[in-house]
Amino acid sequence: MLPSRSEFPGDFIFGAATAAYQIEGSGFGGAGPSHWDTFAATPGNIADDSSGARACDHYHLWETDLDLMRDAGFDAYRFSTSWARVMPDGRTLNPEGLDFYDRLVDGMLERGLQPFLTLYHWDLPAVLADQGGWRNRDIAALFADYATAVQARLGDRLASIATLNEPWCIAWLSHFLGHHAPGLRDIRAASRAMHHVLLAHGTAMEALRADGARNLGIVLNFETSHPVDDSPEAAESAARQDAIYNQWFIRALMGQGYPETALEGIGPHLPEGWQHDMERIAAPLDWLGVNYYTRKLHGHLPGPWPNDRAEDGPLPRTRMGWEIRPEGLSEFLVRLARDHIGDLPVLVTENGMALEPGEDVTEDAARVAFIGEHLRAARSALDQGVNLRGFFYWSLLDNYEWAFGYGPRFGLVHVDYASMKRTPKASWHAFRYMMRG
Repeated sequence: MLPSRSEFPGDFIFGAATAAYQIEGSGFGGAGPSHWDTFAATPGNIADDSSGARACDHYHLWETDLDLMRDAGFDAYRFSTSWARVMPDGRTLNPEGLDFYDRLVDGMLERGLQPFLTLYHWDLPAVLADQGGWRNRDIAALFADYATAVQARLGDRLASIATLNEPWCIAWLSHFLGHHAPGLRDIRAASRAMHHVLLAHGTAMEALRADGARNLGIVLNFETSHPVDDSPEAAESAARQDAIYNQWFIRALMGQGYPETALEGIGPHLPEGWQHDMERIAAPLDWLGVNYYTRKLHGHLPGPWPNDRAEDGPLPRTRMGWEIRPEGLSEFLVRLARDHIGDLPVLVTENGMALEPGEDVTEDAARVAFIGEHLRAARSALDQGVNLRGFFYWSLLDNYEWAFGYGPRFGLVHVDYASMKRTPKASWHAFRYMMRG
């Protein structure tokens, strides 16, 4: 059971989130290919060999999906625009793509939903990937041009804008671990991407502010890093991963510099003169988004830096293999306020779970319990003085789960991928009941 809405402040925002490539369908509407289309076309990259070409067909069924948001009683919808749809070559506007997002934002407002835009949720135009993508410093200016084009068309109706979703995934997961597009395993590529994503954010923030945009932020993901055992080596590994995953981005954004523990391995591969970008990267934020799902246990692995062996913990896990540990959410929110952001407004911009096959059609009691536990963790952070302003569940719909394909289902709403029929789950009804309370 979910807590009552009355347990949260009256102006606390409740919503659900999606991402363009995961739901819209990239095969129509004038969208150009993104690096996810080419990554998915490469054998072995996607668990079920699928792509986001059709996804949930949100491009055509968006009115149905917004009705589901409204009927659940949500206050806000966190969505993303696709760079590859707005600018198929990364530079030239596609009127058909902008018209779609124009209709989408108007549809939100007609249904009483606040539009929370994320400019980049991983769908880099393939043309820009050909030119080095996030490894190339030019990406910062190009991203700023894209941001201001979207702001010019939609900005008068948006409740907020986030520049990037999960820079760690954009840079490290995709360029060092190789799990996401572009699928590289290269410390030099990863190090440059770790810096250029932040430079792109800072450059876009300057351009958006100059155009009068308001309520600007960024969305970071955080994952608890604990030692796998009591050895000094495991403690060092956990601290190193914490620096790479949890400190690299927030410290730079808050003007605290990159963490020395991470610079030991990343520093030698950063672009020359990176220090001169740090002031731009630390442009003032209006709010911070926090995505939280799980924790990992870390031990020592012989070989090159960062010498990490990651394991899942002993607690119950989701369909993704992610350990369920709700207290980690309140721990991170408190830690952020104490060590980095002070009283800066913060939103939980993603939190959710996928269930095992066969358990996740409409009777998803385990998901209802998961949401309730994490909402109570959010309430605990509020009680400890965190300036928490809202909570967005991931995700509204079952969708294309990146390299995992269409297997994992995170949605409050079940999607039959053959017929595209939407069926609200028990978790959707639980939120609906909560919103009325």
